[in-house]
Amino acid sequence: MPAAPSSTALRTTQQPRPIRPLPDQLISQIAAGEVVERPASVVKELLENALDAGATQLGIRLEEGGVRRIVITDNGCGIPAAELPVALMRHATSKIASLDELESVLTLGFRGEALASIASVSQMSLTSRTAADAHATQVSADSGAVQPASGGVGTTVDVQHLYFNTPARRKFLKTEQTELGHCLEMVRRVALARPDVTISVHHNGKPLEHWNAGDVASRTAQVLGNDFARARLALDEHADTLSLYGFAGLPTASRGRPDQQYFFVNGRFVRDKLLNHAVRSAYQDVLHGDRFPSYVLCLDLPPEMVDVNVHPSKIEVRFRESRAVHQFVYHAVQRCLARQAGANGDSLHTDADGEITLPPGAAAPAAAARPGAGGPGQWINYSAARQTELGIAQPRQAYLGMVREATAPAARPYGATGPAAGGWAGASAQAPAWLAEVQAARAGDPPGLLDRLPPAPASGDGGGDEHPLGYAIAQLHGIYVLAQNARGLVLVDMHAAHERILYEQIKAGLDARDLAVQPLLIPVTLPASPVEIGVAEEHQETLTLLGFDIAPVSPTTLAVRAVPALLQQADAEALARDVLRDLHAYGGSRVLAERRNELLATLACHSAVRANRKLTVEEMNALLRQMEQTERADQCNHGRPTWVQLTVTELDRLFLRGQ
Repeated sequence: MPAAPSSTALRTTQQPRPIRPLPDQLISQIAAGEVVERPASVVKELLENALDAGATQLGIRLEEGGVRRIVITDNGCGIPAAELPVALMRHATSKIASLDELESVLTLGFRGEALASIASVSQMSLTSRTAADAHATQVSADSGAVQPASGGVGTTVDVQHLYFNTPARRKFLKTEQTELGHCLEMVRRVALARPDVTISVHHNGKPLEHWNAGDVASRTAQVLGNDFARARLALDEHADTLSLYGFAGLPTASRGRPDQQYFFVNGRFVRDKLLNHAVRSAYQDVLHGDRFPSYVLCLDLPPEMVDVNVHPSKIEVRFRESRAVHQFVYHAVQRCLARQAGANGDSLHTDADGEITLPPGAAAPAAAARPGAGGPGQWINYSAARQTELGIAQPRQAYLGMVREATAPAARPYGATGPAAGGWAGASAQAPAWLAEVQAARAGDPPGLLDRLPPAPASGDGGGDEHPLGYAIAQLHGIYVLAQNARGLVLVDMHAAHERILYEQIKAGLDARDLAVQPLLIPVTLPASPVEIGVAEEHQETLTLLGFDIAPVSPTTLAVRAVPALLQQADAEALARDVLRDLHAYGGSRVLAERRNELLATLACHSAVRANRKLTVEEMNALLRQMEQTERADQCNHGRPTWVQLTVTELDRLFLRGQ
């Protein structure tokens, strides 16, 4: 029995067909495959048309996830009765009339394909009325019949039985709840882009959502929930013709998936790799790993600077000056995070209105700290903005003396009159008697945390007003530092806080190419695989730049002869293996460019003070002072909070005081 001919053989033996134009119905159905992917696509196109018509009220009714029926009603300007049949034709639109208008389009729709594409794969009717008409008019997409109808000013589009005439496409649709979820996501995008529009959603006759017109702050809280509202930072930046505004979520409120990331360009929701990369890069200094930030950002720019005619779904755009847009978005979000995160004294607490705001007078003063994003040549220490309002009203006299000395320039090494690093210099008043006893008792101790923390820069006279984190009281379970400030109680995760401090110090040293190196008295040898041996030999220059001296001493052994001075207390073997692993995975140049922050976070984590390490009061206070002087010290390198404020009011509420 002869074998059946293959499909390839059939294609080669089939007689070629003559070239001829396709029927209009088939053309529309092909176009519908690009425009109408699922019921959510219908919702998107119809909502955009309603907004272009000037609607301030939108009603969405869905049945069976939108597969059975989609009805969208608006109160826009309406369509004149004579133009209703034309509206259903392919490439018929009132949005543009020439190429010049296409290149500067500001409306959400402009292709003139949506209604015709939807009508080709469903049973659709269009009812509309203008303010000048005495009554509404309805047109059926199937028959083209036009007849009078009831209805107010605006338009109602009724789409039934989606894909009834293309069953193969309908089989690819998901369950009712899945399709409903996609439809609701489209509605949320419109709701966030246009908070001035009232929107209501019904599914199978039951109300699902209702959002009254309001401002952008209340709308984002309604759509994304109170968790986002409590952990958002307002952003409003302008540069020439570019404007970026909206809300960026705190790193401490990151999520496990990117389901709360909304970016709008001239009011149009887009999913653009350039913009996503810019925002992600702005967060990379405070959010590592597989966590995703939440944000609602709107970018406004001249329409001629962006091409929206890239894809039929209009969800992709192309910028004429892509690098300028990327840098503007990156620096705007980065400034927002650096300037405002935790400015109210806590990354997780807000004011009565649910907003995180700068305290009075907390401007970002210029200081010789590190390059900021405020422009070329500017040096900004944003952490100083958090050091103007908080403090303790009447601190213990011993604390006053201790902090006054801790913030003075170091004069003597540890063991003479006190720890010089972060700690003590006899520049002011006589140290209290209890402090002298502590120093004498610790004279023979090995170097501790204070020796690894550089001295905090002097700020004023060391009075209590200048220390927003207050003064240490005790240590809890060897993990948390308890401190008192003017607002109440401060809880500090000492490992996370010290990790952030080390991270910023290593990064500053690497940027200045002045990373101090600590040679090891006795080199640490470790067994190594051939891959690790090869990586150490190949990336000697990168290792040297990072402050390491790691070299093979035999075909199976590596020797660590030097490590960065800031990491001298870390496990040298584990540190070396982690560095070599990253170099092998990403390469030397990429580690220092794209993966640098992750690598530095790993290094800082190795040397940060561990849990169950008992700290003295002076060590805890040195840690607090360094946190105040460290940029973005409100969260560790992985996005976790480093400290939390409990106000006196909150403490009183816990114990029912005053009730």
